[in-house]
Amino acid sequence: MRAVLIVNPHATSTTERRRDLLTHAFAGELDLQVVHTAGRGHAADIAAAAAADGVALVLVHGGDGTVNETVNGLLAAGVRADNPMLAVIPGGSTNVFARAVGVPADPTDAVEHLLSSLEAQRPPRSVSLGRAGQRYFTFNAGMGIDADVVRRVEQHRALGKPISNSLHVRQAIAAYRERNRGWSGPLTLTLPGTEPISGCRLAFVSNVSPWTYLHGRAIRTNPDTSADHGLGVFAATSLSAPTVLRTVAQLLRSKPGHGPHGSALIRADDVGWVRLQVADPSGPGVGVQTDGDYLGEYTEVEFVSVPNALKVLV
Repeated sequence: MRAVLIVNPHATSTTERRRDLLTHAFAGELDLQVVHTAGRGHAADIAAAAAADGVALVLVHGGDGTVNETVNGLLAAGVRADNPMLAVIPGGSTNVFARAVGVPADPTDAVEHLLSSLEAQRPPRSVSLGRAGQRYFTFNAGMGIDADVVRRVEQHRALGKPISNSLHVRQAIAAYRERNRGWSGPLTLTLPGTEPISGCRLAFVSNVSPWTYLHGRAIRTNPDTSADHGLGVFAATSLSAPTVLRTVAQLLRSKPGHGPHGSALIRADDVGWVRLQVADPSGPGVGVQTDGDYLGEYTEVEFVSVPNALKVLV
């Protein structure tokens, strides 16, 4: 089987020794080409070229951002039956999508698991993805505070500063204070078959559960959402301190069948699409992120579920 292994040598938990070991492990089972990414967007280019060349399997060793780029490259020509399978060897700090679809978080365990699947010729899992405009996402997207946090973290990364869970928490607190103090344009949220809901102060969209991990702990905004179904939506019409503290406590305890709830919260699962708009379309836009990648400011975004978009080896 022809395969391409995309490696991000700068991902959080990758090492030269580990890269050599996984290359050797898969080379015994596959006709393998190994390509290291050279910068942002390179993984998408490699994956798109592999798909165009008829490669059967694309493996990626990197973090969530590298996985997102790879997925968008694989689907550059659209969702097609002959697109390559994807296999993920976790290499980042959270690895949300890989863990959500059943790949072990430890890279060594993931390699053994995937080799076993190859040897047993297990059929790939067909999963749904989310899409914001022309950008696919694998685990989450959002408009507002979460995008503000992503933008702030990317600024730190651009300065060469280390990225950690603690940094994300600090930036989330800073973004909350800024958004709560100076934002005069709440979002309007529209779901299929419902009247628009105005006054939303934040809105998260999930393709899988958990939404993310914090120090290894799963944070579940929509615990019943999965890549087998539609999108999960989590929004809040208040960012008052009591609402935020209560919601954070619920998020830390959230589990399937028992998600966050409250009069200021809006939660929906298995939806085909969700539209978010700023209250004043003639005013400034609001930040949007997908899979931890800041896309810029928009006045309106429609997030769509794309069923059976990707074949994943698990």
